[in-house]
Amino acid sequence: MKKYDVTGIGNALVDIEFKVKDQFFADHQVEKGLMTLVDEERQNELMQVINTVETKKQCGGSAANTVIAVSQFGGKSYYSCKVANDELGKFFVADMKEAGVDNNLNPDKLEEGITGKCLVMVTEDAERTMNTFLGITQTYSTSDVNESAIKDSKYLYIEGYLVTSENGKSAMRHAKKIAEENGVKVAITFSDPAMVKYFKGAFDDVIGHSVDMLFANEEEAMLYTGKDNLKEAREELKKVAKHFVITQGKNGAMIYDGDTFIDIEPYATTAIDSNGAGDMFAGAFMYGITNGHSYASSGKLASMASSKIVSQFGPRLKWHEAKDILSKLNP
Repeated sequence: MKKYDVTGIGNALVDIEFKVKDQFFADHQVEKGLMTLVDEERQNELMQVINTVETKKQCGGSAANTVIAVSQFGGKSYYSCKVANDELGKFFVADMKEAGVDNNLNPDKLEEGITGKCLVMVTEDAERTMNTFLGITQTYSTSDVNESAIKDSKYLYIEGYLVTSENGKSAMRHAKKIAEENGVKVAITFSDPAMVKYFKGAFDDVIGHSVDMLFANEEEAMLYTGKDNLKEAREELKKVAKHFVITQGKNGAMIYDGDTFIDIEPYATTAIDSNGAGDMFAGAFMYGITNGHSYASSGKLASMASSKIVSQFGPRLKWHEAKDILSKLNP
């Protein structure tokens, strides 16, 4: 028996969400719908211009959101990351503890520096735009990877955002090698179209011959494969992933279980915030496949969970909401 269902590695960020109008992006030269890396000065400048009360502050980052989802559905997860010895770093540690996720952070031994922050700007069409200052997580490296946690997990889950730095890329490769040498399955998420567009070679390097599970949205799948339609893109993805999930927003998702394609229907909802929807889909799906559910059943759970996430502000469910969703899957 493994101690953990999923061990994740990724950039530890405190997510701070704001609602903005579309005109805000034109006025302040922000590229809508993507994650853009910025320095702290630029991030503070944008926060001051927004000049509104922040409505959500939670520990986050893509993989953090996913392993928290695994925990909320009743799974056991671990997160390997890096925060600084500052107010936000201590907030992150406390929030992860409350979420029931084991991690490598010792609150008494955090390094000096600045904890990373992600400014999440949500527009009326529910689209999220992120400007991220990585802070100390930019130095996340192989020394921050917990080998014993990976070995004691069913799956290693790798966040695609780590490809932006050489040390992050090294950590991804190192963690994948540990997993493969110890019979632990490896999942990777592309995280954002911008990551695939600008760091495709880095993904090729990390993925190597293949991964056990890949998460992508439609745009990422087509960007990575160089195909202009989903039918051809999914055939190409078979060459690098034994199984994969392609999320399709309001159209649901498509799962390749290693043999056949499974269409996952969407659940009708009124979308107000798409931030964290892909992370939640991955977390619910990873919970499912590591806890005895079929690919189809796991996909249904993930679709229900992500539809709930986009109907509210913020990237995380409340504990009772996760239980309610799970009870609908197993009435």
